[in-house]
Amino acid sequence: MRLLIRNGRVLCPASKLDRISDILIDKGKIAALGPRLKAPADRVFDAARLVVAPGFIDLHVHLREPGQEHKETIETGARAAARGGFTTVCCMPNTAPVNDSPDVTRFILDRAKSAAVNVLPIASVSRGLQGEELNDLRGLAAAGAAAFSDDGRAVASSRLMRLALEASRDLPVFVVDHCEDAALSDGGVMHEGVHSRRLGLKGIPAAAEEIIAARDIILAGLTGGRLHLAHVSARGTVALLREARRRKLRVTCEATPHHLLLTDAACGSRDPAFKVNPPLRARSDVKALLGAVREGLIDVFATDHAPHAEEEKRLGFERAPFGINGLETAVPLLLDRLVRSKVISLNRLVRMMATAPARLLGLKEKGVLRPGADADLTILDLNARTVVDVRSFVSKSRNSPFDGWRLRGAPVAALVGGRVAFPFDGFLPGEKT
Repeated sequence: MRLLIRNGRVLCPASKLDRISDILIDKGKIAALGPRLKAPADRVFDAARLVVAPGFIDLHVHLREPGQEHKETIETGARAAARGGFTTVCCMPNTAPVNDSPDVTRFILDRAKSAAVNVLPIASVSRGLQGEELNDLRGLAAAGAAAFSDDGRAVASSRLMRLALEASRDLPVFVVDHCEDAALSDGGVMHEGVHSRRLGLKGIPAAAEEIIAARDIILAGLTGGRLHLAHVSARGTVALLREARRRKLRVTCEATPHHLLLTDAACGSRDPAFKVNPPLRARSDVKALLGAVREGLIDVFATDHAPHAEEEKRLGFERAPFGINGLETAVPLLLDRLVRSKVISLNRLVRMMATAPARLLGLKEKGVLRPGADADLTILDLNARTVVDVRSFVSKSRNSPFDGWRLRGAPVAALVGGRVAFPFDGFLPGEKT
């Protein structure tokens, strides 16, 4: 099946493209790219007034399978990703059982064969996420693990973290770091500051993130390993990243839409939809984080998609689990609140959501639009007006703090290996059957 996409604004930072062009797709690959292509095709789609970008990649999602399928499954999470404009997602290992063995890694990959998007498993650094015994990282990488993380908790042992970073130096993988000193954050439910004191809620200090970030940046310098800081939220961490960049360490990082767009003041409603870990921080932290995005210190945007069942989030702010459902809202939020407001350019957004994550994962045929590359595409309508409605989510879960937000700009299609993953009927928007 040959698909010809005509007249789209083709935007690809890796190829330095930003022009009206055509793309011919054949056998899951980009066969040709250029203006006014003359090529036979089985399907032709007019993408006039739309942006055609490399497929967006989310480095940080929780798909809950195996073991917590009441929250999400690989199938439903992948559909949520496709609807959100993503073509590849990396799923964290805090499942039941934990993804700490080649068998679990292969199970996830097998289940993902029929999923709407590409699913890459991230395996745990330590056995059972206990932080005591290093996993067989080489064996897990051979089984298909894309990276390693004890996400949900930090690797408590500095020695174990050193060993993991040393392994990442010799393998085509990196270590994703959940920066949290558990002794400081234990029992906290929101950011420690003026709002937590006013509400009488136990806080999580920014220092809990900053201490582990500092430790592991030092270890990255010691080992030469590849360290990726997950969901950066604190201004002190931004300063540490700036120093790591100055020293040219192999340290990268991500930021989430919710940490960029919300502050701890939102927790005043005591709505558990705003309860996330790391917590929503103070306005000064958000300002520093936005500055880091402008400066280029933040390498990628990631969602930290953390779905929970409705009855779990109804337990009240103090008892409800941490986590925000993010796959179906991230791209519209970033288009509206960062690109339209000129915090960053559209080119930078595509770089942070496609080019950079593909490079980090070593996916040479993704994150780029050129002949021979995988036909993974995200198609955007910058003028589409949407209202976030959690009742319309295809994810199993509804725990979003953005319900009711009015946004401009949205993904309208996602192609994975040349197949239309979204819309779910298999036809591009407006395409004739």
